[in-house]
Amino acid sequence: SQVGFEEESQNPPSVGHWKPLMPSKGDKEEPEGGCQDAGGVPEPQSTEQLNVSRLRSSSVEIREKGSEFLRDELHKAQKELKLKDKECERLSKVREQLEQELEELTASLFEEAHKMVREANTKQAAAEKQLREARGKIDMLQAEVTALKTLVITSTPSSPNRELHPQLQSPSKAGFRKGHGRNKSTSSAVVSAASQSVAPEPASRECKEADSILFAEFQAWKESPTLDKSCSFLDRIYREDVGPCLDFPKQELSELVRVAVEQNTLTIEPVAPHTVPVGKVAAEECGGPKKCALSGLPRTCKHRIMLGDSGNYYYISPSCRARITAVCNFFTYIRYIQQGLVRQDVELMYWEVMRLRREMSLAKLGFYPSEM
Repeated sequence: SQVGFEEESQNPPSVGHWKPLMPSKGDKEEPEGGCQDAGGVPEPQSTEQLNVSRLRSSSVEIREKGSEFLRDELHKAQKELKLKDKECERLSKVREQLEQELEELTASLFEEAHKMVREANTKQAAAEKQLREARGKIDMLQAEVTALKTLVITSTPSSPNRELHPQLQSPSKAGFRKGHGRNKSTSSAVVSAASQSVAPEPASRECKEADSILFAEFQAWKESPTLDKSCSFLDRIYREDVGPCLDFPKQELSELVRVAVEQNTLTIEPVAPHTVPVGKVAAEECGGPKKCALSGLPRTCKHRIMLGDSGNYYYISPSCRARITAVCNFFTYIRYIQQGLVRQDVELMYWEVMRLRREMSLAKLGFYPSEM
């Protein structure tokens, strides 16, 4: 066994006299007697046995050194594997942390982007609303400037136009003609917002009771005022008042007048004596100082109308002028309500609308002041 070999290598046997198995040339024979071991027992060995024992001891030593080297290498490899495992674990944690931070960063960026988009949309909506309000104010101011220009042109200190200056008329006439003396269909007579805010004076000795259906329609319209005639409030007024009031024998011209009134592009101005029709339209179509262009009847025409910027004037009779003016007064008032210029109670605004409807009905029936 290996233990026996180790003991033999550690305690080398005593060598006595021996003979070679194959004596070579030049070898000398030795006497058989030789030295003895401590016990006095001779142990003859051959050279071959000695070589075998030496080889065995060296192979055992090599095997031990090899196994020791392999154990060291194994320990080193195990240590390296442990280090690699720790490094892999550390890198895995770093990767997970980076992925989590990346997800949080992406989520925060998306949230910030959505927040910026919402703020931009809110600011855009507010800017568009301000732009619409500014345009409305600009349109109102332009209408008032146009009305002032008309006043300057048609009225002078030496010869004031009493139709454009109600304060110059007598109280009775001024009261009856309130809201009718105008050149533009909306604000040519410069009816300021402050004057519109004043509550209309109730008629003396007159009892009033609001119709529940009409009042409900007006309230619904007042919540979201619009000039779209598809709503129930304006649809009824178009059918019952505006349509009949602007229904003249000359159907084609009547339709043009209605469109001009709705678009606020109708101009009414007094006629100077012996004024000749101007424009490209024939004199028969425009009428004349003695013939109404809307009714086609021979009437004394003190006013003429122009539709938009066409430059064509149409002479109209006092009755036709009263009907057109009544419709213009109604549209002027509801436009002021839509623009938020009327600061009144809903009931007061309702009765003012009813008063304007009554004026349209009376004008349609042919009632108008003699000064028209």
